Amino acid sequence: MGIIVWLIVGAVVGAVAGMIMRESLGLIGDIVVGIIGSFIGGVLFAHGDINNSPLTVGTFAVSVIGAIVLLAIVNLFRRGSFR
Repeated sequence: MGIIVWLIVGAVVGAVAGMIMRESLGLIGDIVVGIIGSFIGGVLFAHGDINNSPLTVGTFAVSVIGAIVLLAIVNLFRRGSFR
C-alpha cells in the first residue's frame, strides 16, 4: 500500500510544482519529479528524515519546495535560466 501512496502523493507534488514553475510534464513526469523532489526537500530541510514522517502540510510543503528546486535545476541546464 505504501508504494501507491508514494505514487499518488508524488503525482500531486509534481503537478503543484509544475503549475508553479509553468512546466507541463505529464503524469509520469509529475510522479518522478514529485518523488525525487520529496527526497531533495527532505535532504535540504528535514535532514533526510521526510520519508519517516507522516503526511502533513509541512511535509507536503517541503516536498513541493524540493520539486521546485529540481525543476529549477532542470530548467537551468535545459534553457540556461531558472525561468
